[in-house]
Amino acid sequence: GSFLLGKWLHIPLYAVSLHTSVVDVAIQDYVADVASELTYQNKSQISTEVLFVFPLSPHMAIYSFQARSEDANIQAMLRDEVQQLHEATGAWKNLEYLQDQSQYPGEVFACFLGTLSPGSEVVVTLRYVQELSREPDGAARFVLPPTLHPYTKRYGEAFDLPSAMFLLAAWNCLSSKLHYSLLLTASLQSPRGVANVQANFALTPLIYTAQDRSTAQVSLAGSPPSSHDLELLVYFGDPPAVSAVVEKGDPGAPPGSLFGDPMVLVTLAPSIPEAVPGQHQSGEFIFLLDTTFLEHAQVPPQSRDQDGDSLLFLLKSLPMGCYFNIYCYEETSVGIYPRSVEYTQDNLTEAMRRIPSTSSSLGDTSLLGTLRSVYNTPRPRGHTRQLFIFMAGLPPDKEAIAVEVCRHRNNHRCFSFCFSEDSAALAMALAKETGGEATFISSDNRMTVVVLKCLKRALKPAAEGVSLSWTLPRGLEVEVLGGTPQFIFQGQHSLLYVRIHGQAQDMMVAKGFMTLQYSLEGQDVTHIIEFPLCPKGDGRLAGHRLAARCLLKRLLPEAVSGSQDEPRQHAVEISLTSGIICPFTSYVGVRTSRRVTWYQRILALLPPRQSLIPCQVIELRGSHKVSSCYRMSIWVPPGWLTAVRASWLALRQLTHSIAALPQSGACSKACKPPPQSISSLEYVDPTEFVFCSSIFGQWCSEAIAECQELVALQNADGSWAISSQLASVLEVHEAEIKGKMPGDWSVIVLLQVMEPSIWATVLAVTWLHRHDKRYQDLCELLEAKAVTWLCSRAVPQLDKCLEAANTLLGSSVKPCLQAL
Repeated sequence: GSFLLGKWLHIPLYAVSLHTSVVDVAIQDYVADVASELTYQNKSQISTEVLFVFPLSPHMAIYSFQARSEDANIQAMLRDEVQQLHEATGAWKNLEYLQDQSQYPGEVFACFLGTLSPGSEVVVTLRYVQELSREPDGAARFVLPPTLHPYTKRYGEAFDLPSAMFLLAAWNCLSSKLHYSLLLTASLQSPRGVANVQANFALTPLIYTAQDRSTAQVSLAGSPPSSHDLELLVYFGDPPAVSAVVEKGDPGAPPGSLFGDPMVLVTLAPSIPEAVPGQHQSGEFIFLLDTTFLEHAQVPPQSRDQDGDSLLFLLKSLPMGCYFNIYCYEETSVGIYPRSVEYTQDNLTEAMRRIPSTSSSLGDTSLLGTLRSVYNTPRPRGHTRQLFIFMAGLPPDKEAIAVEVCRHRNNHRCFSFCFSEDSAALAMALAKETGGEATFISSDNRMTVVVLKCLKRALKPAAEGVSLSWTLPRGLEVEVLGGTPQFIFQGQHSLLYVRIHGQAQDMMVAKGFMTLQYSLEGQDVTHIIEFPLCPKGDGRLAGHRLAARCLLKRLLPEAVSGSQDEPRQHAVEISLTSGIICPFTSYVGVRTSRRVTWYQRILALLPPRQSLIPCQVIELRGSHKVSSCYRMSIWVPPGWLTAVRASWLALRQLTHSIAALPQSGACSKACKPPPQSISSLEYVDPTEFVFCSSIFGQWCSEAIAECQELVALQNADGSWAISSQLASVLEVHEAEIKGKMPGDWSVIVLLQVMEPSIWATVLAVTWLHRHDKRYQDLCELLEAKAVTWLCSRAVPQLDKCLEAANTLLGSSVKPCLQAL
């Protein structure tokens, strides 16, 4: 389009650089509020057009942005998209071209700041809130975003949008040290007390600002490091299974409103021990397979030359004691079984028989219909539900799919696998909404390994039947925004936002009690915690803003469906009040000019002394470019092209307004714009997205071909039976397996009274251990199940059985099986 017209301008490297970064971080347990002021200078000899670009993580939300220069003040404001002419900012190619310039997909906040004259400065003020990750030892982990600390090494990477002020040029590995100053201060608060602070950079001594050590302060000491991110670990008092921090409401907000009520920040982090691989384990595993996966996962495998093994390895690796079901969702929305069944040999054999071997009969049944069938099926009591979803391409009803998963996000977890880039965003959204994982599979050769790694994560134990109950003074009640998750898996934690309604007689001395209950390995566990209802606070309302974000996510399914106007209106109200964007609001950059430059006069059609400028949250498509250390220039349109585009937009706005005059005030539901993409499809974290490489594809294919027939012969309980097929895989005669014994009489007696399946299982495990590293990723779960089965038989002198197996197979596997 018009973006490609005219002679492009080359912007020199380091045209605009960061001069000063002042960052104030307020951390309250596992929530952070960050206020930053960034000063940039144009060090070139020419005027430069600049963009501010800030990468967003899925646990982060911007609530304030402002930029000041000698020419103008620019402020990002949220507007209702129905009331605001969206194309005034949404059609700017200046922002759209960014979508293809990044190496990684992800979301960024971008604002066009206009022209910066030589030697001039622009000061950017940015505020955001963020949920912090919880380390295994209970520490809250805060990482300073690269925008606020652009160290030198990062610029050796390809153009991945690490810097805030777009120089519109990529950096190289030979760049010199960046010269800027960083002032970083962190205020820490927790009713459990601040115990310690650790960082990968120099810190000033920890200063306590309260006698009970509930508040403290720490700062950066000296210059910031130039070679790595800045990470801060904050340790509070003994990390319990449940904690509650009360944040007081905004005194200026109306009583009874979201910001006027107190908010309880609840952290659920039960201590869950690691599971022993191969043992009986609860859980419901449902596999949703589409055409592409069936084409590459024939069961049973048709030949050793095919990579038709992923589903075979996946099903064989499930633990005894769990439940499972399979849906071939492009054929029918009905599962292999009407509901999930117990994992037994008979059920496994029947399921493998029913799976279609080809996709020739597949119809038009959608993933959406299949998901609804799954959610309408009752879950086996005491078993956590986890879905493995395989997608070849992007389903046409992706919005409805995300909404459906969002409705049930507290009741299950999704592991999603996509085979095409167009379905990557949906795969990440489904995984993120439910606490699972998304994987992009670019090669069939590695699919089996990747799927099995996800299964290992899915097999982590969980606290089941999680519930919260409250005891509060008369006149108060609570509302858990977004609901309470039914499960919490080992290694994960859940951060809840609980709103307190009503008014107690004396809030200054009132206290509340919260009771957490769950089941762990069949045992009921209860935790009770007491918390004050009138806490101290810094007034920054980080918890309230994140609670608004949580509430917006809960409202999205009803608001996007369009069945009623009330959910949408409620979402818009919350968004505009909190400053947190939602699908029904958009950023509008409002510029109040101090001095009108030559190309800004064409915006006179807009309100006097004000103009709308490009300011958006943009989803970067990403491109799989290889990082390079060589210089790479990015070309941008010169100022006159910006002026032409601004004039065109202003004229279009004027003509659009004139055309709408006869219908003014007559807008009804019929003219309501179509619903925007829900945030679950946009707020994705590229760092949580796994890319499957084909570097080791040939090696993996050979390993799979060698052991898949042995895997196909394994029983559901982990054992093998003596058969001619097993002898063929082991490359020995069946008669040798049955009759060839070592000379030691005690071993002969042992094997004569032993079950034939025990001897066959020892042989199979020994054969797998001949190439331990080669098969480790493929057969780790299978082998663990086999060893568990052997140990359950209490086989005496198992080491001598292994010695006999080594003699028969010509191997030298060490007798370490009995330790398992």
